[in-house]
Formats: sequence, structure tokens, C-alpha cells
Amino acid sequence: MRASVIHGHRDVRVEEVPDPRLRYRTDALVRVTHACVCGSDLLGYRNPAPRPRSQRTGHEFIGVVQAVGSAVTTLREGDRVIAPFTWSDGVCPHCVAGLHTSCVRGGFFGQPGSDGAHGEAVRVPFADGTLVTVPEDAEAPPTALLALCDVMGTGHHAALCAKVRPGATVAVVGDGAVGLCGVLAARRLGAERVIVLSSHPDRAAVARRFGASDIVTERGEAAVESVRELTRGLGAEAVLGAAGTGEALHTALGIARDGGAVGFVGVPRDGNEGIDFRQMFRRNVALSGGVAPVRAHIPELLADVVAGRLDPSPVFDLTVKLDGVPEGFRAMNERRAIKTLIEF
Repeated sequence: MRASVIHGHRDVRVEEVPDPRLRYRTDALVRVTHACVCGSDLLGYRNPAPRPRSQRTGHEFIGVVQAVGSAVTTLREGDRVIAPFTWSDGVCPHCVAGLHTSCVRGGFFGQPGSDGAHGEAVRVPFADGTLVTVPEDAEAPPTALLALCDVMGTGHHAALCAKVRPGATVAVVGDGAVGLCGVLAARRLGAERVIVLSSHPDRAAVARRFGASDIVTERGEAAVESVRELTRGLGAEAVLGAAGTGEALHTALGIARDGGAVGFVGVPRDGNEGIDFRQMFRRNVALSGGVAPVRAHIPELLADVVAGRLDPSPVFDLTVKLDGVPEGFRAMNERRAIKTLIEF
């Protein structure tokens, strides 16, 4: 079959690779119908370090089950399924607690030795614990379902960690797909006001479409001042940190109201320069977050997507076929696209 392989620094190619096959009784094979490029994929794309031979790309996909192992009980051939970006067995103590990303037997799609999402088919380990079936009669847009694999679930996780509640004032730091989905998540949880930090008009437009009430274009200390002016000097009760830099985390902590909370889900790209524990202690600001266990969130969010109450589709603003995956990476790396959709 054909799939995208990363060879080195900004070197992604579509090549012939071995067809996936069932290795264990708990596996399933899924024919990919839609996948996408994630902002976190760019971390590896920009990394100059050598890569393992034939390392695949991508971790977000939806598709149709082609085959199941003999121990799989909840899936059958022909099922439409959503795959979270990690696989998990669903039965270990972490999975039972809802923290599937810490599964003792889990892993990430696209890690060395596994299938990536940017290919015609994927072997899914622990299929019963990993895949979520889409109802047969669901008419939801594929893009809305695809967003549940990562960005919508991650934005939702940030909102939960930030303790968003009805009537709250929320601020979002980061205007990528996760931050934009965080706007949707905050509104869904009842936020009355959502302030988004964005200096890109195209992204700010999507934020407005998703329910943002205010856009702050400044960065750093100027952004902190602007948010405090908008909130009568108090700051936001809940802050969603969707950018993975120390500066962004510093900003998130700075715009949080005393007694507020920051939910951070941006993949860290530098040190902890943004964390001032003395400030957090003095102002009683809570910090929580990490890798989003989207498998725990998909069923709840899927119900809203199927009912037409939730549609993150506008985060996809570039569509390519499989051969266009390298261009999809380039476009996102150059900020010409928010999120690249791959149609098979």
C-alpha cells in the first residue's frame, strides 16, 4: 500500500510500504477514509535529528474496519470508526480511570514500528479498547468526526483542566486547531465570554465563528495588559493554554484571575521558563493539563456531533489527497493552513 514516510528534516515522502496485517488476536485493520496533519506532527518535521528507517507520519484518522482479530468482540467488518491518536487496552488501571494516554500497553500511531495515519490502511492494536464506532445512521460530516481524533478532544480536555463553568470568562492562548476547538469546548461548557489571543486574521475569523467574543492581537506582556483591561483588571477565570512555548505559558498564567485555573495542552517545545511558581502560589492560580486522553472524551463529544450540536470542521482549511501530504506539511509549517485534511 502507499503511505507517508518521514526521512529527515522537512523531508516527507509518499512511498510504497508493506500492507498491514493482523499480528495479534486483539488487532483490527482499518481502511483509512480521512486523515489529517497535526500541529504536533510539525515538531518531528522540523527536528534535524536522524529518523528511524521507514518511520511513518500521522496519528489522526477515521475509516472502515476491514478485518478483526479473533479476540475482538465490539467491532465487525464494515463498521465506521474513529481512532484516537493513541491506542489503549481499555482495561488497565489508567484506562479505567479515564487516562488512556497512560495505558500500560498503549502507544502512539506513527511511533517507530507502528502504522501512521497517513496511509491507506492502519493496524490498530487493542481494537476493542481503542476504536469508537460511529452509529450506522449518523450523517455527521467526516471532518467533524475526524476532529474528535485529537484536536476537539484536546481542546475539550484543556477546558476541563481549566475548570470552565457556566457563565465564566475564558481566555485561549494559541490559535491553532486545538486552541480554536478550545473556543468551541468553552462555549459548550457554558462560558459566557471567550477571549482569544490571535494575530492571524484567518484564525481569528474561525475563532469568531466558534463563539469568541474578543480577539487580542498583542503578545507577551502587552497581551496580558489587554486581557486585564477587558476584564476590569481581574483576568480570566479559566485559561486554555494551547501553545507549547514558555512565553505562551507565561502569558497564560499572567492573564489568569487570582484563584483561576490554567489548562495546558500545548506540546512543550522549550523549557519551563513560563512557570513562576511563586506567582502561582501568591495568587492561588492552578495549573493542570497534559496529553489529552481523547479516548475518554470521544463518546460524549460524538453524541453532540451526531446530534448537530457540535461541528469543528472549519479548522480544516486545506484539503489534499495522499500524494499531497508533503505539501500539507509545508503549508502548515509556513502557516498557510490551520489544519490539513487528507482525503483517500
